[in-house]
Amino acid sequence: MPRSHVKDLTGRNVFVTGAASGIGRATALLAAERGARMHLTDLQADRLLEVADEIVARGGCVPFAEPADLADCAAVRELADRLTSRHGSMDVVMNIAGVSTWGTVSSLEHHHWRRMVDVNLMGPIHIIEYLLPAMVDGGRGGHLVNVSSAAGLLGLPWHAAYSAAKFGLRGVSEVLRFDLRRHRIGVSLVCPGAVDTPLTETVDIVGADTSAPAFRRLQARFRRRAARPEEVAEAILEGIRTGRYLVHTSREIRLLHFLQRVLPPLYALVMRVLNGLAHRALPAVAEARASTARTPQGPAPDRAAEPEGPALRTGRADR
Repeated sequence: MPRSHVKDLTGRNVFVTGAASGIGRATALLAAERGARMHLTDLQADRLLEVADEIVARGGCVPFAEPADLADCAAVRELADRLTSRHGSMDVVMNIAGVSTWGTVSSLEHHHWRRMVDVNLMGPIHIIEYLLPAMVDGGRGGHLVNVSSAAGLLGLPWHAAYSAAKFGLRGVSEVLRFDLRRHRIGVSLVCPGAVDTPLTETVDIVGADTSAPAFRRLQARFRRRAARPEEVAEAILEGIRTGRYLVHTSREIRLLHFLQRVLPPLYALVMRVLNGLAHRALPAVAEARASTARTPQGPAPDRAAEPEGPALRTGRADR
């Protein structure tokens, strides 16, 4: 059967979401260095333009850089229409943007679950919905990159809302790797472990005191073991070049995924240990919330109408 033929990015139309920072920025810069024509988006307009200017200053090409809220289907459709009408179909589409919220089922509220799905799952789906058909019709082949997470492979502590989206994106990718093959469009599912990006500072851990010394020490250890965004960008572009489907960026995550598939009892033991460590390191407010819930009160508020928490209101795409 035909395979992706994107061996060289020179002159290729490459589209990147979340390009203003973190993995998205690093990947955009690296792809531009390798000759790609970069088409960029992010929610943060000022930082997006800074990245575009940086690419151009280095001798790269950025025909298109526009901000967009990927959770807004109409906004993505309009962006895709402008992009393809001016520059034609893309050769490579990279879904990198994302936000992160962690918490227990007792601490998470409806808007946390909704935001994770809207940005991390529906955002990539909107991009796929409005950019991939033009790639298919163009008949040139190409490649789709979906950045999931270790939380799209493993049952990591406190990641239920985040994993709802990341496992969903994994499922979409698993189907498209076969559906798109006949059109010579390859698919890569990228599942990073720890990555030292701005997301380590903006992640919303519901019910945890992120200013506590214990949390700061845990965060520092995380960042010491984390991959650099540039390393992840290298892995992504190598995945495109070789047509690799599952792209790991961490030996630890690769090992845990292997245990999950080959030695399930050992995997379960490791996950139980990690869960215990998480609950000791990141004490939740579950007991307080449960106590409040048991206290007789008036009708429950409509959670869907509540404003989002401060860590979510900007809709940052800091992967």
